[in-house]
Amino acid sequence: MTHQTDIVEFLGAEDNRLVADRHVPVEGAEHGLPVLLLHGGGQTRHAWGNAARRIAEAGHRAYTVDQRGHGDSAKPHDAAAYPADALTDDNLGLIEQLGLTDYDLGGYSLGARTTVRMLARGATPRRVILSGMGLRGLTQTLDNGGYYTNVLTNLGTFTRGTSEWMTEAFLKTTKGDPVALLHILNTFVDTPADVIANFPQRAAVICGADDDSNGSAHELADILRDGHYFEVPGNHMNAVTRKELGQAMVDFLTA
Repeated sequence: MTHQTDIVEFLGAEDNRLVADRHVPVEGAEHGLPVLLLHGGGQTRHAWGNAARRIAEAGHRAYTVDQRGHGDSAKPHDAAAYPADALTDDNLGLIEQLGLTDYDLGGYSLGARTTVRMLARGATPRRVILSGMGLRGLTQTLDNGGYYTNVLTNLGTFTRGTSEWMTEAFLKTTKGDPVALLHILNTFVDTPADVIANFPQRAAVICGADDDSNGSAHELADILRDGHYFEVPGNHMNAVTRKELGQAMVDFLTA
């Protein structure tokens, strides 16, 4: 056995239930900083399975969290349960509940956007991983909002093989709740480019070769004070599960 995984629960900013997996290196093998990983929209904590395993095997305790409205965490249907920056509030509180002072932080797509919002509001990880994300997806967060609103409000109507049909098929595999996911769109907050440019942390921008869903990842890496671009195989839907993304994360965290 290379690492152990158990389920832990936390409380979000509105006392909402948050469910996470804790990936722990075998006894005596933990020597790196703990890592908090935030999944993408419509995904669950299990999207990080390959990456979390590799990170734990490299000696880091990793926490993968079902975000509000996703997976096994609470998915209320009341719009009032999804104020602006709600996911940021949840995860800043999670860091406090875990008692983390020295840690690394990363996210994919929605999780990368939440990571940036956490930095903008004072989070102080050592290193940062932004994956499945470009600059436009941070500064114009609802640029793709119309697409997802269309998918979530017209389920079952799309032609097989279209982008919308594939997105709906993906949401079925994760048992995504369309009402909760629609409300998640209302939590988005833009982060100005000048704020992003002033983040002091060393940051990895990791993106699939065929992924431009959130704008240019190269542009994001270039604007960051200490940004580094890594390209892995895949597109926006599947790069997060690829072994190459997990290995790129490990290489960055252990360099």
